[in-house]
Amino acid sequence: MKTNPPAKHLVEPVKLFMAVLYSDKAQLDKARQRLREIHGEEDFVSQSVPFDHTDFYRDEMGGPLERIFISYRELVEPGRLVDVKLAADRIERELAGADGGRTVNIDPGLLDYQKVVLASFKFGGQKIYLDQGVWADLTLYYRKGGWSVFEWTFPDFKAGLYDSLLLEIRTLYKRQRKEAGG
Repeated sequence: MKTNPPAKHLVEPVKLFMAVLYSDKAQLDKARQRLREIHGEEDFVSQSVPFDHTDFYRDEMGGPLERIFISYRELVEPGRLVDVKLAADRIERELAGADGGRTVNIDPGLLDYQKVVLASFKFGGQKIYLDQGVWADLTLYYRKGGWSVFEWTFPDFKAGLYDSLLLEIRTLYKRQRKEAGG
């Protein structure tokens, strides 16, 4: 009888990225430095994109808000998402203002051939609980040459604002996997 190989052989490395909200460039620069100390060399940094699909963060972070995407050269195991989210939370708290409000909002994500997954501390019916208060939120899936959305996908992702950026990151991922024989 044929058996499946152990699961560890089926888990492929993924591309780690951060979607960072900010209103103060100096705080963004500090966050990027801390993220590099933890995750290593950046291999993609997007232009800033205005973040105006919600006012949810404006009271805490001021405005106008912008979002930037950053990916890292080293591919990671998907199981690291919990540690990555907890590290991002620590950086947010380190850089908090005198009032305790965040000056940056760091949303870690994983990307592979088929999908984009964001880490979250918030429950949602579509999210899968991982550990230590962290949930995995399947946000986009790749189909017919582009990103497709789910009904729960965040409005800014749903609007396609980041599709080209995420396609660039996916291209980097594909190149890395090909070079590694995967």
